[in-house]
Amino acid sequence: MKEKILEKAGELFIKYGFKSVTMDEIADQMGISKKTIYTHFKNKTLLVKETVMSFFDMIAHGIDCICETQKDPIEELFAIKNYTHENLKDESCSSHYQLQKYYPAIFQTLKTRQLELMKSCVKDNLERGIALGLFRDDLDIDFIARIYFTGVVGIKDEETFSPEEFNYQYLSSTYLNYHIRAIATEKGKLKLEKLLLKNEN
Repeated sequence: MKEKILEKAGELFIKYGFKSVTMDEIADQMGISKKTIYTHFKNKTLLVKETVMSFFDMIAHGIDCICETQKDPIEELFAIKNYTHENLKDESCSSHYQLQKYYPAIFQTLKTRQLELMKSCVKDNLERGIALGLFRDDLDIDFIARIYFTGVVGIKDEETFSPEEFNYQYLSSTYLNYHIRAIATEKGKLKLEKLLLKNEN
């Protein structure tokens, strides 16, 4: 039952926001009593924390699996983008905003874990890209990994990128394009163009 509660709560939190969704609404959606939820989670904050970390672990595992295949580094970046799009397709900017505003400690823990994952994944990606001649060999790898993470988080800021003006899928695709063009060699840019053309078809 606990796993089912986490799954349903995650689905609702991602779609409508962590503050907006109440324990009553989760119980109603599942056809159970609120008391049943409190049997497994002492309060909503604990439910939010476990939901967020469970979802992060799932995404992190998927990304790790992609990285283990040792794809071409540019193809790998596209594969990770597509994977996160598929699994976060119902995520609203509101959910990200509400987590940051109403559950700052959980948000900070999540951000720290995301940074560690991204640094490891992006650094490996950059090193392999340089070795294959796809990325420039004069890059400051640690800096690029951190600035890439900052951008990935930054495009979710609804004060900067209003959901009424910007679609998240457009933002993440455009940002990835921007990132690759900033670090690619001519060989890497040709590879990027081929992938963009393939994705359009």
